[in-house]
Amino acid sequence: MRMPLSGSNPFRPLMIGVAAAACLSVGTAHSANGLGSHNSNAPVNYEADRIDLDDKANHVVLSGHVIITQAELKMTAARTLVDYTNNNGSLKIKLINSTGGVVVTRNNESAVGDVGTYDFDRRVIVMSGNVTLRRGTDVSHGARLVVDLNTGLSNFVGGAARPGAVTGPTPGRVSGTFSVPEKKKDASSSDSSQ
Repeated sequence: MRMPLSGSNPFRPLMIGVAAAACLSVGTAHSANGLGSHNSNAPVNYEADRIDLDDKANHVVLSGHVIITQAELKMTAARTLVDYTNNNGSLKIKLINSTGGVVVTRNNESAVGDVGTYDFDRRVIVMSGNVTLRRGTDVSHGARLVVDLNTGLSNFVGGAARPGAVTGPTPGRVSGTFSVPEKKKDASSSDSSQ
């Protein structure tokens, strides 16, 4: 079922205003030109196999092949809980919490983890549990990734290694691979080799 959050859709106020923000974290800071430069004011669309609305608890549960999009940002998961506030009929989204193979993508950057949280008040995306961040051909692994949409920076931390969990070559640490551009051949050096 695909339901855009615009026009006369009753869930529009619930899903509009998606953004994520500052979260204190210790770790390696990276410029997040892909995920971090996201337009958090764009309308939000969602798709799922099933949607359960609980007005008393102020949340919506999306389950089964969940897809949430906002501008170029896309989040997929098996299950997503959307918390909101209801002030005299004016609904405002507070938090998206996704579980089950969570993938967040934008342009050539993607983050994969066990859990993904999108905090609208703080404008922060937090991925946790066996997180892999890919930017083009660069890859990083860790336990927790925090993307601050206010500053465009992301922090990656290794965390304590869980028994049996491997987040990279050294469990419990942030690890990865950066690509290096090929050295251009100098015309004079190729002539001297003949």
